Amino acid sequence: MVAGISCRNSLNGRKGKRMKEEGHMAISYWSFDISWNKKKGEMTKMPIMCRAHDGSNGGKLDGVHFRDPERYKTANSRNTEKTKLQQPPSPATPFAAVSYDSDHHPTQNPTFFIDTHTHSPMSYFNRASKAIQVANRLNLGLPSIERRFCSNSRNNNRRDDNNSVIDLSQYPTDKIRNFSIIAHVDHGKSTLADRLLELTGTIKRGHGQPQYLDKLQKEGQNNRTIFRWRKTSLFCALRASTMVERERGITVKAQTATMFYNYELKKGDPSYLLNLVDTPGHVDFSYEVSRSLAACQGALLVVDAAQGVQAQTVANFYLAFESNLAIIPVINKIDQPTADPDRVKAQLKSMFDLDTSDVLLTSAKTGQGLEHVLPAVIERIPPPPGKCDSNLRMFLLDSYYDEYKGVICHVAVVDGSLRKGDKITSAATSQSYEVLDVGIMHPELRPTGFLLTGQVGYMVSGMRSTKEARVGDTLFHSRTTVEPLPGFKPAKHMVFSGLYPADGSDFEGLNHAIERLTCNDASVSVARESSTALGLGFRCGFLGLLHMDVFHQRLEQEYGTHIISTVPTVPYIFEYSDGSKVEVQNPAAFTANPKIRVVASWEPTVLATIIIPSEYVGAVINLCSERRGEQIEYSFIDTQRAFMKYRLPLREIVVDFYNELKSITSGYASFDYEDSEYVASDVVKLDILLNGQPVDAMATIVHKLKAQRVGRELVEKLKKYIDRQMFEITIQAAIDSKVIARETISAMRKNVLAKCYGGDVTRKKKLLEKQKEGKKRMKRVGSVDIPQEAFHAILKVS
Repeated sequence: MVAGISCRNSLNGRKGKRMKEEGHMAISYWSFDISWNKKKGEMTKMPIMCRAHDGSNGGKLDGVHFRDPERYKTANSRNTEKTKLQQPPSPATPFAAVSYDSDHHPTQNPTFFIDTHTHSPMSYFNRASKAIQVANRLNLGLPSIERRFCSNSRNNNRRDDNNSVIDLSQYPTDKIRNFSIIAHVDHGKSTLADRLLELTGTIKRGHGQPQYLDKLQKEGQNNRTIFRWRKTSLFCALRASTMVERERGITVKAQTATMFYNYELKKGDPSYLLNLVDTPGHVDFSYEVSRSLAACQGALLVVDAAQGVQAQTVANFYLAFESNLAIIPVINKIDQPTADPDRVKAQLKSMFDLDTSDVLLTSAKTGQGLEHVLPAVIERIPPPPGKCDSNLRMFLLDSYYDEYKGVICHVAVVDGSLRKGDKITSAATSQSYEVLDVGIMHPELRPTGFLLTGQVGYMVSGMRSTKEARVGDTLFHSRTTVEPLPGFKPAKHMVFSGLYPADGSDFEGLNHAIERLTCNDASVSVARESSTALGLGFRCGFLGLLHMDVFHQRLEQEYGTHIISTVPTVPYIFEYSDGSKVEVQNPAAFTANPKIRVVASWEPTVLATIIIPSEYVGAVINLCSERRGEQIEYSFIDTQRAFMKYRLPLREIVVDFYNELKSITSGYASFDYEDSEYVASDVVKLDILLNGQPVDAMATIVHKLKAQRVGRELVEKLKKYIDRQMFEITIQAAIDSKVIARETISAMRKNVLAKCYGGDVTRKKKLLEKQKEGKKRMKRVGSVDIPQEAFHAILKVS
């Protein structure tokens, strides 16, 4: 007989949400519940009870007697959401309820009830954990309950009952292929990764989670109860769908998954181990692409059959080409009505000199042509070139923080092997660790006990500080000495911005959130700074404006922090009259010294690649000229599209260049850039003053030719967002000591003459003069609050 269990709150009398679990044993666990009794006007504590039974009449198990389940027989419960009891139990008493179908036969799925209205998710997590402990002691099978309530980090360390143990020793290096998927944004990388995971049986078909590898932030939702306690480990554990990446429709973090594929056409053992890396496509996250390619020997270059070669396609191709990777061109979305594979093949031939016969035609949406992808990976991509009998050398690819285990590192074993219990040392920090857990991503964490040469997986070594996991580091056995691996190209920060807590007292909370988040995003630089207007904060460097926006969103969604961000700036180099050169990232640090003066300045530039329809060439040339651009190359890909390359100042593109480019080309332009050299430029510091006092958080560095216009726009926007006070507020934009723009917010005025109905005019003048003196005094001691909307508004001033 299959039995069920139920927990019921006697005070409210509500039946909770039902969870069906398989098994012939059932267990009910109750802890003390503190509830408010409205009738008595006091707190009531409900007793702890732990009951277990095997469904038999008068069943007694582990010395605990349980009621006869036949007493609570139900009918027609298979298709009902709630089980109706013939005789409800007494208050605060756990009970068993057997589910029967319409023919009064027991169903195969007993019911587990939980009241989701009166208790926090953490209390249910604790209840289920205790129930699992007792179930394990009694040898009761409750695997599904464990998966539902336990955190991802704990669950990932437990194998599913239906999965067999993976023996990685049967996969030598010649049976391993490490490859990544690179493409322009929205060309179908993540969808193609989904289909490959389904094709190899790594995930189930119809798993209900599109873009499975996009898992920056996951949020669990369980019918009526949505878990949103972001500061608890339960929230981090129950996240089940990406928000940052799926809201924006992009991949932000490179994700890895291990697949097992049987290639029947290969002689001998047909089983292969394939490590797939899904990479971002947006220009700001090219650092993620370069980091992923460091662990691969080949790449799938995915191109949209309708859009053709785009700017990021060009950039990613040369990233892979410079890394000496085998490139397999894949034309995706051939099922679209506007698809033109022949035209795209011609573009690949003309731009990259790729053989058109090597191009694969696929549709990740319908599955057409996918059967040729993995055989091509096995045939065209070489195996890892590591040495199995050499000393261990591992490449640290990525890391993220887990509440239970600390830092979890994604590693690629280049030489030798790694086993649980090994002592390893970091080449960057010289610190030693013990390997506590090691395994693969399949696609979730799955322990294997060891990793061999050429394999990519994860490692837990007890790192507790986020600064210990340095991406690109070489890890090796502590008892050996090896030559460190050449690290891939480090991230170069293009945009800098100040982050301050909206509530000045929450600095430690922001510090904790940034410290945890930077462990999973090594491309962000962080340094503490202080502002006279905003207090203590951080100066952060980002790869681009989208990268900065995503970082802000993750701070708010994953850690619940509210921040104020300053105007984004780029790094400048200044030479002073005493011969010294200084790189300035924060305009507030660029102070005027009367003893020395600036004799020269340089600003960073980028090489921008722009691909547009030919009818928009004139508008794009005008835009680049307005942004002080220098044309480097201009050609036509085919009769319909043009290829342009410009050298542009970085300051001119970090804010709104891409949006304006999309606007004038009706959304058909694609844009990519790479950092270039510093060039001489006449730039000045633009200060914003409120009532004569400079606001360092709003200072910026602009080109001298645009200083007048930018200053005027800034003061006009600030006037719209700063509230009126009892005294007059003066907003000024100044270069050095010269004011170039000014706006005034008039004071709110009390009518002090209302009580004067007549009489001598000198009486009225006396009252007005007294009011004027009072407002002067208020202006000296008063303060002006700058709302967050004002900072957001000045971000749009280019």
